[in-house]
Amino acid sequence: PLERETAQRIKDWLPKLTHPIRVGEHSQTAFAFGLMLDWARTADDLEMERLIRSRTEDYYGNDRGCPLAYEPSGQDFLSPCLAEADLIRRVREPDAFAAWLDGFLPGIPRAGKAHGTAWLEPGVVTDPSDGKLAHLDGLNLSRAWMLEGIAAGLPPGDPRLPALRETARRHREAGLAAVTGEHYAGGHWLASFATYLVTERGLR
Repeated sequence: PLERETAQRIKDWLPKLTHPIRVGEHSQTAFAFGLMLDWARTADDLEMERLIRSRTEDYYGNDRGCPLAYEPSGQDFLSPCLAEADLIRRVREPDAFAAWLDGFLPGIPRAGKAHGTAWLEPGVVTDPSDGKLAHLDGLNLSRAWMLEGIAAGLPPGDPRLPALRETARRHREAGLAAVTGEHYAGGHWLASFATYLVTERGLR
């Protein structure tokens, strides 16, 4: 009953949301839509899937030039730019997604270029006992699965794949190294992000 009620409330509310929420924390729309699609496809709720796909295109389909260089904010655990790209790859075919990504994140390095795969450094937490500063450990984990998702959504042989995969690897290593449980600030939630990453739940 709770599952049905939650789904119905989402269906009733989403048509009222006139603009997506583009922040790096809990209320971000793109991140929520990815989880909703996970659920809808698992639960075979075609109505929910159609609604999320439609609103995704409404909100994000024409976006260009996402300012990834301005990320992260000091307490982000989600990347607005990468979350959006990871969402779009879930609702478009590889060639269409690749074309959209050209305009949305034009700075992704391409194989054979001089800058190689050096791109997008992991976040650094200066005090893991601080509840807000520790968010950057979660950012590394979520960036890792989003980068892996973006790579999975591109056609084989796309020249951006080496940079995406290498950047995902570095974020994965940094993020998983922080999942220690030493401090409550990160210990009470980072494991959930680590689980989503290592199980590749968002890629299924």
